[in-house]
Amino acid sequence: MESLREYMGEYKKQLQKGVIQKAYRGLMEYIMDLRTSLQDRYPDYSVSGSIYYGYMDMTYFSFSPQSLRQRDLKAAIVFIHDACRFEIWLAGQNRKVQAAYWKLFQDSDWHQYPIVSPAKGVDAIVEHVLVDDPDFGDLQALTRQIETETFQFIGNVESFLSAHPG
Repeated sequence: MESLREYMGEYKKQLQKGVIQKAYRGLMEYIMDLRTSLQDRYPDYSVSGSIYYGYMDMTYFSFSPQSLRQRDLKAAIVFIHDACRFEIWLAGQNRKVQAAYWKLFQDSDWHQYPIVSPAKGVDAIVEHVLVDDPDFGDLQALTRQIETETFQFIGNVESFLSAHPG
């Protein structure tokens, strides 16, 4: 394994090129704009007050209808940095809620989206790829695609939960 010293040398070289900072800044601005747009357009949905920026592994914010919040669940729109894709996760407000709903999905006939295996540091119960290869050249189209897929995911989860009250 390489040492922190070696990693930092490479980190410094990459940062001196300036591309990483510009890409990261643009990505974070887009995610902030996406969050604000959803919050403004869907005032009945709960949107997290801040964005989790992560450690260049993932960046996310929650976007949840009342139907999920009443069950102590939330949906998170997540950007996975190394895969460069947007996902949506269904998550619990805490580990106890997460475990109960994971069991409900696991014990059911759910096959619509992958059920995430519980593990330390895993925050999702169910996940879905919203956009696998985002086109950052057309941000309006990207936002529409994320929005469409998000509402389809939430609708499917709501239908499942209505049929499986737990």
